[in-house]
Amino acid sequence: MEAVLSLVSLTATKVLQFSGLVDNGNVLKTKKMEEKALEVYDVIRSIRDPEKPNTLEELDVVTEKCVEVRELGEDEYLIIIKFSPTVPHCSLATLIGLCLQVKLQRCLPFKHKLEIYISEGTHSTEEDINKQINDKERVAAAMENPNLREIVEQCVTEPDD
Repeated sequence: MEAVLSLVSLTATKVLQFSGLVDNGNVLKTKKMEEKALEVYDVIRSIRDPEKPNTLEELDVVTEKCVEVRELGEDEYLIIIKFSPTVPHCSLATLIGLCLQVKLQRCLPFKHKLEIYISEGTHSTEEDINKQINDKERVAAAMENPNLREIVEQCVTEPDD
């Protein structure tokens, strides 16, 4: 089914390109952003939940659709991640955001600006947590705490590392 949808999508794109209704440059740019988003998702999908033995992907905390990439300049990108905690009162949502920050800063091979948010309506204190996880000084201070750093390391380290 996925192959059929991919073929239909490709065919529709080609028809629109040949008809002049779609600019080839925009199609290529969109495809490049989709590829970058998948690259980002591949990095974050294996982060483990701080409480459970599951990954964030297995718990649907992160999905392919939660990652958006925009081009800021030549070889520089804005990455926007909107994750969904498992429950609206999740006490570890800030820690999950910290894990996303740390893993992406370490693993992405291209220049980027990172914005991480809790998906709207999925947490009782999302605004406060969004401010915390996007504040570089707070992130740096959190990573200076040895106990917190150890938990983050356990979550972001790949099982075969």
